[in-house]
Amino acid sequence: MRSLVLAATLASILAATAAFAGEYDADNSAKNARDRGDQTMTPADQGGSAADREVTANIRKAIVDDDALSMNAHNVKIVTKDGVVTLRGPVKSASEKTSVAAKAQKVAGIKRIDNQLEIEKN
Repeated sequence: MRSLVLAATLASILAATAAFAGEYDADNSAKNARDRGDQTMTPADQGGSAADREVTANIRKAIVDDDALSMNAHNVKIVTKDGVVTLRGPVKSASEKTSVAAKAQKVAGIKRIDNQLEIEKN
């Protein structure tokens, strides 16, 4: 039992160390700690206006309708607040990152895009 607790503690320390050093894969759940602060846009920050909701829905539709994109790209976080769109999450390649951002840019009603998409290492 003691060795199990020690192993679990060591695993969590190693995961936290990698996350703080920025040495983790783009889809590593250890990054969820980053989302708990006020510095990062999360889906909870989505604007409540009809225009913001429509922009987010239109971007999501454009991304999901593209069968060439990976499942990760289809599931990126899209947060729109006051016309500013934040894109977050892992994508498979640089071309996917560019493609997702381009689809978002084509949607009417956007003031600016904050592209925080990350390319997976694997």
